[in-house]
Amino acid sequence: MGVVTALRFVEGIYRSAIIGLQKQVLYNFVSSALATLRGLGAVGVLMWYSPTIESFFLWQGLVSVFTLGVLANVTYRALPKGERSGRFSVAALRGIAHFAGGMMGITFLTLLLTQMDKILLSKLLTLSEYGYYTLATVVASTLYMLTSPITQAWFPRLSALYAANNQPELITKFHQGAQLVSVFMGSAAFVMIAFAQVVLQLWTCEPELAQRSARLLSILALGNLLNGLMWIPYQTQLAHGWTRLALWINVVSVLIIFPAILWATPRYGAEGAAWVWVSLNTGYVLIGIHFMFRKILTQEKWRWYWQDLLRPLVTAAFVASATAWAMPSTLAEPLQLVWLLLASALTLLASAMAAPAVRTVLLAQAKHHLQSIRLSTLL
Repeated sequence: MGVVTALRFVEGIYRSAIIGLQKQVLYNFVSSALATLRGLGAVGVLMWYSPTIESFFLWQGLVSVFTLGVLANVTYRALPKGERSGRFSVAALRGIAHFAGGMMGITFLTLLLTQMDKILLSKLLTLSEYGYYTLATVVASTLYMLTSPITQAWFPRLSALYAANNQPELITKFHQGAQLVSVFMGSAAFVMIAFAQVVLQLWTCEPELAQRSARLLSILALGNLLNGLMWIPYQTQLAHGWTRLALWINVVSVLIIFPAILWATPRYGAEGAAWVWVSLNTGYVLIGIHFMFRKILTQEKWRWYWQDLLRPLVTAAFVASATAWAMPSTLAEPLQLVWLLLASALTLLASAMAAPAVRTVLLAQAKHHLQSIRLSTLL
């Protein structure tokens, strides 16, 4: 396990290099193939060779070595040709020491913020309450799956534009990325909030569990949405090489969240702890972001609030709430799933049309496809 962990750390260097070179499609293809080999291969080893934990980790170690070789090869093929071979450079490390130190501090504090609450709650809640909270946390965290690919693709581009001193294009990409997060994560979050019990019922097939966890899921989904809205601004700060703001915001957050949980949980239970998470992220959106706009993108704050956040989010909230209200209470589970999928599609479409940058791209793509269809019909 230690060897696998060490190799995964080294993999991270090559993965980051490929992403930094903006080879997103290549990275996704290679990463998917290697993940399939790692997962399905482990199943094969356990089924046909030896069903032991040692065999499992031996396979993981072998795949990690192979993965490291593949990622290194892909990285060096993607890199531009240099005048000399690579070699270790202390000066290069010193050049990024300040930035790397800030990132280490942010990572450590983020770990405290996202994990230590669960340790506290395991002592403050009953086992059943903690189980409901944990289930809701797991389901709500799936929202980040919609944000991570966007920020992963946007950060290298924002960094390149900042390095090229292309401020107009950087501003354009900032708003595009922020609106994409609002559209995709916002639509999913409001559907999850409006249909919390339905989502849990379809997933767990346990009516009581779904009923007990539904309100918690709605609250935590709102908190995660507010947190996700800050990802593009955060990536923009990092693209400028600026870690201090995020570091200090996390320091203040750690000092606030633990006493707040200790105060709220005995009085209001698991829901009290969930509302602490919402309150903390509301502070990021309403207070913390102002410090960013005082230093970078100084003319973009109100455009960010109005076009990037309010318009797509309010639209998503309205459509999701309306479809949840209109849903018949007597639908069988298969029809509930169909209704949920239709509601998700309608919410996503409406939110996308309310976001100017996303709408422009969608209409351009639709126009292009219509022209292609007409041309093929004429031919």
